[in-house]
Amino acid sequence: MIKITHIEPHRDFSIELTFSDGMRKNVDFKPFIGSDKISKPLNDFTYFSKVKIYDNGRGLYWPNEFDFCPDYLHDFV
Repeated sequence: MIKITHIEPHRDFSIELTFSDGMRKNVDFKPFIGSDKISKPLNDFTYFSKVKIYDNGRGLYWPNEFDFCPDYLHDFV
């Protein structure tokens, strides 16, 4: 089971991710940020940088409950 162990948000709206299998990658989140109610707040870097890892490492989330599964992010090209 893949877990996220470390995150580092960047001003270009990407996040450097480290996974439990040692993989490190930088994922661009701009394609996921739109004008809909749930993703729109992420257009502000101050809000974007509030990203957290679930306690069990099984995903990323923001205060408004916008979230991503680690398996998807691990395999996302």
